[in-house]
Amino acid sequence: RCFMNCSDIIKSLRVQKFYTQQYVADLLNICQKTYSDYELGYTRIPIESLIILAKFYDVDMNYITGASDICNTYPKK
Repeated sequence: RCFMNCSDIIKSLRVQKFYTQQYVADLLNICQKTYSDYELGYTRIPIESLIILAKFYDVDMNYITGASDICNTYPKK
C-alpha cells in the first residue's frame, strides 16, 4: 500500500479548501516561496509547522505526515 508523502498531502489539503499558498504561508509566518518549497518537497517542514497545519486542517499527525492514509480529526484535549 502506498501512502502519499507529506508535501503532496499539504498541497491536497490546501487545494481542497481553495486556499492560496500565500494564505497558508501567512498562517505559518513564512514567505510564500518557503511554503511552495514545502509543497514541492524541496524543503523539510518543521514539526512546529506540521502541528499548526494539522490543527488548521483538523487532521491528525499520522495523516498529515503520510504515516497513515486514514484521515482522523486532530485530537481534542
